[in-house]
Amino acid sequence: MAEAADFQGTSPSPARRWLRRTGAVLAGTPLLTGLLQLPAASPAEAATPAAPRAASDDGSVAVSVDSLTPGAPAEGDTVTVSGTVTNKGKKTVTDASVGLRVGSLLDTRSSIDTVAKNSDDIGSPVGAEIDDKYTEKFSKLTPGVSQPYTISVPADELDLGQDGVYDLSVTLTGETSDQPWEQTLGVRHTFLPWQPDEADAKTKTTFMWPLISPVHMTAETGSDEEQTPVFHDDELAEEISPGGRLDRMVTLGKDLDVTWVIDPDLLASVEAMTTRYEIPGENADDKNAVGGHQAVAKRWLTEVQKAVADKEVVALPFGDPDLASLAHHGTSVTGSLRHLKEATDVAAGTVESILHVTASTDFAWPVEGAVDPSIIKVSTSAGADKVITRGDTFEGGRDLTYTPTAPRPIGGGTTAVVADARLSTVFDGDMTRASASTQAVQRFLAQSLTLALQTDRPRSVVIAPQRTPSAAQAQTMAEAIGALQDSTWSQPQDLTAAAKSKPDPDAGTEVPPASAYPKSLRKQELPRSAFEQIARTQDKLDRFKVILSNPSRVVTPFGRALNRGMAASWRGRPAEAAIYRSGVEAYLDTLSSQVRLIEKSDTKLSGRSATIPVTVQNNLVQGVEHLVLRLTSTNPTRLEIDGNAYEEQPIAVSGGHSQSVKFTTNANANGRATVVAQLYTQDGRPYGQPVTFDVKVTEITATVMLVIGGGVLLLVLAGFRMYTQRKRAAARQAEEREQENAADTADADAGDAKNPEASERRPTQESAPDTPEDAPEQPSDPAPDTAPESADPSGTGERVDR
Repeated sequence: MAEAADFQGTSPSPARRWLRRTGAVLAGTPLLTGLLQLPAASPAEAATPAAPRAASDDGSVAVSVDSLTPGAPAEGDTVTVSGTVTNKGKKTVTDASVGLRVGSLLDTRSSIDTVAKNSDDIGSPVGAEIDDKYTEKFSKLTPGVSQPYTISVPADELDLGQDGVYDLSVTLTGETSDQPWEQTLGVRHTFLPWQPDEADAKTKTTFMWPLISPVHMTAETGSDEEQTPVFHDDELAEEISPGGRLDRMVTLGKDLDVTWVIDPDLLASVEAMTTRYEIPGENADDKNAVGGHQAVAKRWLTEVQKAVADKEVVALPFGDPDLASLAHHGTSVTGSLRHLKEATDVAAGTVESILHVTASTDFAWPVEGAVDPSIIKVSTSAGADKVITRGDTFEGGRDLTYTPTAPRPIGGGTTAVVADARLSTVFDGDMTRASASTQAVQRFLAQSLTLALQTDRPRSVVIAPQRTPSAAQAQTMAEAIGALQDSTWSQPQDLTAAAKSKPDPDAGTEVPPASAYPKSLRKQELPRSAFEQIARTQDKLDRFKVILSNPSRVVTPFGRALNRGMAASWRGRPAEAAIYRSGVEAYLDTLSSQVRLIEKSDTKLSGRSATIPVTVQNNLVQGVEHLVLRLTSTNPTRLEIDGNAYEEQPIAVSGGHSQSVKFTTNANANGRATVVAQLYTQDGRPYGQPVTFDVKVTEITATVMLVIGGGVLLLVLAGFRMYTQRKRAAARQAEEREQENAADTADADAGDAKNPEASERRPTQESAPDTPEDAPEQPSDPAPDTAPESADPSGTGERVDR
């Protein structure tokens, strides 16, 4: 592969440097003659005559190189190396001395890897020590104690020759009580790139600067008008706070010529923090629990806007979906590619609305650039026509002695942009130690210069580092990029320009087979069950949204949450990923259940027909519509619903309200009939759980009605008989009183004859009161027992109790 190319072209050296180096060799000839007269030395000693022999153990003193400036010196510069030496052994080291040695020219990229791998091996070859005046001495080094050192040497004193990368080693020599002679007790190899003159054809280098973060937002939002977002943690606030990882990425990146690669989900999440957000389970009185980082979020977004104002921005699909997992496990699940398309469609708009720049969505970036045919197919399915791969998983070409240019046409109008593996992975690992950071910077510069010297062909090199660099890694990357941009052999280039550069005709264009996909990466992929759960949740969302009066309040947050469920950041965290996806589905189930039928108890139906009410409850904050309520009789021969087996009625319920719907029923026979109430969407799909209850029919027959009518008639006749009897008794009483009155009158007339004045004072018969037969009926008269009633059957439309 081209990544392991072991040959490099060389540029002509200045004549004066050649003469100076030749003079040094001639000056050393007498010394070499004297050495030949001594007993024969070992090959290692003969190769490095000025180096003391190595200690018998594996190095008892640890040497670190914490700083090397400048990283790529030019003529007239002074190279300063600083670090520490630490006695790891049990013996005190005396007469210790720290010095610099310039080793051989490392003319291949693989030789740089070898030196880096054995950077502290005291048995590896080292060059001759520079003049003794450029050393630092210690009278003794106590076990377990570290001592700092700093050595500064003019670049001209290093006696560097042709352009290239030199092995620069810092060695510590000294003595111990059990080995009282000068010996090498510790060493640290690093790299010194040397090309003081501007290159005729500079390598065009693209560095991708990723702004990506793990998932922080949930699907849940508040019921208020603003839909207050809910975060499952507050780690994002820490990342964007001053000194945080993402804050450092923005602060460092704004001064570099890089291509910003951004996950729109990160921008959307931070923007959601600029107003108010909540964290479940936190103390409501805690200002951070209800969004106490608005100022931090606003400041960070402002800084990002400034940083990308004049730079190229590439937008990944929303949520940075795991393309390899989707290709290997998701394509067989219906609807999975739909989510990738949606994530791509909203990416550019999200970036533009927040950062006010136009972002490219032409690039797909699988995890670590590892691809196979299925990943390429999925990556381009949503519209991207350029796939960022990496050289350690993509064939470089046949018999190439150099690293080819980045773009490779792989058919179908798709371009594989092959990032350089060595340059992309050099910043992996712990960069919090100054020695590790310095070594990474020098190794990065060394690989870049060696690559540039391989050939005089014009080439574009792309560097795709880890997706979420730590703050320390970002700092190291920035130092390396800054040194590279000040170098004489490289110039920055945008990612789009690199992808459009002329491909190398000798470079390999065959996509690796599925069998070549790294097993370590395959183990971290999202399983098929993850995509099945996402598809199930999407199906529920599709059924739910059609009944809402304002579906965007639900579709948008849940759609983005489903995108986040496919994020590449879930790799290596299967439990957390499963919890997140289950949380999204469970919350959607909770919302859907807020629109439901109220349970009904069994009902008794007396009569031929009646109305049965069924209540629909809506506990959502928005109204629901486009629903149909169907009431079905499981035994229509006994009980019909509006003359049929079932009846449907449209439903629309305002938010926070309930509505009762009445259905007309008709009984055909006595007995128990089961009735089922079920909500449906307008496309005929059931919504929610059905409500089942029994209706007990007790129908009133014609015979019963005749019996009841006969009873009523008997009551009426009995009342009439009692009335006539009372009338006859009253008549007899009146007649008896008349007779008594007549006798009294006769006696009075007889008396009047004797007393005429008394006759004049007594009233005559015409002025007497009315007889009882003509007198009006008095309130004290007895009333009939019952009033007359109609014998007709009772009317329809009775309302039954629930």
